[in-house]
Amino acid sequence: MANARKLSSLIKANTSLTVIISAVLLLELMMGIMFYAAQNFIQRTKGDITINMMSDGHTLHFQIIDAGVAFDPTAKQKTDTTLSVEDRQIGGLGILLVRELMDSINYERTGGKNILTLIKKIIKFKI
Repeated sequence: MANARKLSSLIKANTSLTVIISAVLLLELMMGIMFYAAQNFIQRTKGDITINMMSDGHTLHFQIIDAGVAFDPTAKQKTDTTLSVEDRQIGGLGILLVRELMDSINYERTGGKNILTLIKKIIKFKI
């Protein structure tokens, strides 16, 4: 029984880690949207950003929708991390993290809106 409780705690901790990693990546994406897409929002009185989240128990699904300037993070050239900080261009590390840590990323521009869909598998230990 004690081993089952330990295993249960380990699985819960791992699932929580997946959620925390996903939350950090979503925050990074939201900061980018607020910074870059704000160029479009400033010209209007209102700008909405919508986040849809769902889980099927095995994966976390996120969808971020905004009406800002068109920006496809999947088309952005991968940041060269072999260069020194002094030689590297500013920006791009957040997108690199998202690419490396999410299991699936899809972008589309529909009806004047950016729609970014992300999927992250929930990490579970196998026995």
